Amino acid sequence: MTAAVQLSNRLKEVFLDGTWIANTNFKKQLETTSWQQATQQLGTQNTIAALTFHINYYTAGVLQVCKGGVLGIRDIYSFQCPSIQSETAWNELVTSFLCNATALIQCVAALSDEKLKSDFSEGKYGDFSKNIDGLIAHSYYHLGQLVLLKKMSINL
Repeated sequence: MTAAVQLSNRLKEVFLDGTWIANTNFKKQLETTSWQQATQQLGTQNTIAALTFHINYYTAGVLQVCKGGVLGIRDIYSFQCPSIQSETAWNELVTSFLCNATALIQCVAALSDEKLKSDFSEGKYGDFSKNIDGLIAHSYYHLGQLVLLKKMSINL
């Protein structure tokens, strides 16, 4: 199994169908979260919707670079989640997340060893492998937060 396929499988684990690390994944959590739960504010914590937007934002940015595009994302915009006021809006965010995750998984699986070792956008960001690995760790961190928020929320 190539390094790219291994990274791709790890992305698939956290995003779509895994249970090995966290006993859950984003897809399982998001598809069982109502829009009211997703937008419920618990103290000063980010909402589930904001966390979903945040990880989707980074996933889309990494995907763009993996497809040969420029790195157009900026940390300052990563939590600027649009207001979710309906089930339709929530479903659109979840669908966007799952589509970007699926596309990234496929794109990463196709990367060559040389590409994984090459600069990600600019040298200052490290190589592709480091950035994909970072996205995986970042995603698990926020998946944990999402699970805790969901457990603390009122089932609406």
